[in-house]
Amino acid sequence: MTAVGRAQLIAALYAAFNARRIDVVLEHLSDDVDWANAWEGGRLRGSETVREYWTRQWSEIDPTVEPRGFTTLADGRIAVEVHQTVRGLDGSLLGEADVTHVFGFDGDLIARMDVQE
Repeated sequence: MTAVGRAQLIAALYAAFNARRIDVVLEHLSDDVDWANAWEGGRLRGSETVREYWTRQWSEIDPTVEPRGFTTLADGRIAVEVHQTVRGLDGSLLGEADVTHVFGFDGDLIARMDVQE
């Protein structure tokens, strides 16, 4: 997959995440994906662990992430400038921030995601 193809995939996965279409996102993660737990801290390992994390997260808060720009790094990873908004389940604004998500791939699957603030 080309860098452009990877950026297009990631953009579509953000849209799926925001629509809570978890299975669409998970089918593009490697089974042993290494994922940043930006909400609670630490790291998650495995796509089913990521599923559990998001399910737990969405039962307590309502996050949305909007990609604003994509950069292909020298090692092939894709850095995404993201605007994130976190609301309470009652719709109240809990926080907003601009962060960078960095995605590493194994073939066509996402193998790692890191968060840089």
